[in-house]
Amino acid sequence: MLKKTSLLIITLLIVTVVSAADYPLKIKVSAGAYERHNTPVCLPLDYLPAPGDDKTFILVELSGKNRIPTPCQVEAGYNSKLWWILSGVTPAGKTRMYELALADSVVAPAAVQVSMDDAVILVHRGDQKVLQYNHAVVNPPAGIDPLFKRSGFIHPLWSPSGAVLTRIQAPDHYHHYGIWNPWTKTKFEGRSVDFWNLGEGQGAVQFAGVQSLVSGPVYGQFRVLQEHIDFSAQGPDKTALHEVWDVRVWNISGTETPVWLWDFTSILNCASSPVELEAYRYGGGIGFRATQDWGRDNSRILTSEGKTIADADGSGARWCDVSGASAAGQRSGIVFMSHPANRAHPEPMRVWPADMNGGIGNVYFEFCPIRHKSWYLLPGNDYVLKYRLLVYDGEMSPAVAESTWKNFAYPPVVEIIH
Repeated sequence: MLKKTSLLIITLLIVTVVSAADYPLKIKVSAGAYERHNTPVCLPLDYLPAPGDDKTFILVELSGKNRIPTPCQVEAGYNSKLWWILSGVTPAGKTRMYELALADSVVAPAAVQVSMDDAVILVHRGDQKVLQYNHAVVNPPAGIDPLFKRSGFIHPLWSPSGAVLTRIQAPDHYHHYGIWNPWTKTKFEGRSVDFWNLGEGQGAVQFAGVQSLVSGPVYGQFRVLQEHIDFSAQGPDKTALHEVWDVRVWNISGTETPVWLWDFTSILNCASSPVELEAYRYGGGIGFRATQDWGRDNSRILTSEGKTIADADGSGARWCDVSGASAAGQRSGIVFMSHPANRAHPEPMRVWPADMNGGIGNVYFEFCPIRHKSWYLLPGNDYVLKYRLLVYDGEMSPAVAESTWKNFAYPPVVEIIH
C-alpha cells in the first residue's frame, strides 16, 4: 500500500510541475539528421496550461534580434497539439527557436479553407482549389449499369496551376473514381465480397457522415466516415468495415514553385465480425486514376528505389512520383509517400504497365499493402494507413521527393526549453 501511495504522489507532482509552466515558453525545433523544407511540426499540449476562452496562442520565431510572427493552429482532441510550419530550409543538425505566449483571443485568417454543400467538400487556398471530396452519390453515364454509382472519393484533384489530375468513370473501368481505396478480394462471415469491382454487385463503399470540418492558418482538414457494405448477405445489406478518412491540406508557402502538400489517413475497423483482406495485386491502400491526358508517351513513373513503369509493378517503395503532361503540354505530378508505420512498408505497389488497355497507356497507381500477404482485421482494433502527397507543376527531382518523404517519416523534434 505504501508503494502505491508513493507512486501516486510522485505522479501528481510531475504533472503539477509541468502544467504550472508560465508563459511565454521557449520552444526548440531540432532538424536532426535531415535537411528540412517547409515542414509541418507540432508541440503536444497535454501538459501545458490551456489558453482559456478569452485567450489564444501566439507564436514567434526568435532569429537573432528579430521576432518573426509565425501562424500556428491548435488541433483539439484527446491529444491536443499545436501545429505550425517550419518554413524555408533548415539544414541538418541545426535548431530553430520559438516563443509561445498568450494574447487576447482573435480569429486568425484561414489560409486553407474547407467548405461543404449538399454534394461535395471543397478544400482551397484563397481562390485556388486544391481538392474535392464527393459525399453525394455520383451516377454513371446514361446507359451504364447503375451498379457503378459511387460516393466517397476525391475528384477533382487540382495541381497548383489548376490542372485536373484525376479521372472518374473511365470507359475501360467505370468503377475507377479519382482517388479512392476499396478492397477487392475479402472474406466476411464466410462470404467472398468484392468492394472494388462495383459491376459484380457484391459490395461497395458509401459515404456515411461528416465527423469534422476545419479551416485554419496552418491547415484545412476534413474527417468523414465511410462504410464498406456487403450486398451478398441474407436479408438486409450488412456493413463489414467502418472507415474514417482524415484528409489534411497544409499551408505550405514561400517555395520557389508552388506545391500542394496534403496528408491522407485511412482508419479501418470491423463493424462486427472479422474481415480478411486477401492478398491480391490491387485493392486498398490509396488508388489514383490519372487524367485521360496522361498516356504512354507523356507520362513517367519513378520510385524511391529507381524503378520505372517497366518494373515498378509489385515492387515496394517509400515513395513513387507519378507525372504526365496535359493536352496543352503543361507537366504536373504527384509524389505519393508511404509512412514507415504502414503495413508492409516499403509498401508494395500496383502500377499499370505501359501496354495496359491495348497500348493506350492510361496511368493507374496505388500503394497496395495486401499485394503479397493477406491482412486479418479483428473487431476492437483500429488499422491505420498514412500517406502524404506532394502535388506539383513542372519537374520533380528525386532528391526533393526523398527529402519530403523524410520530413513525413521522421519529423523534427520539438521540445520546450525550461
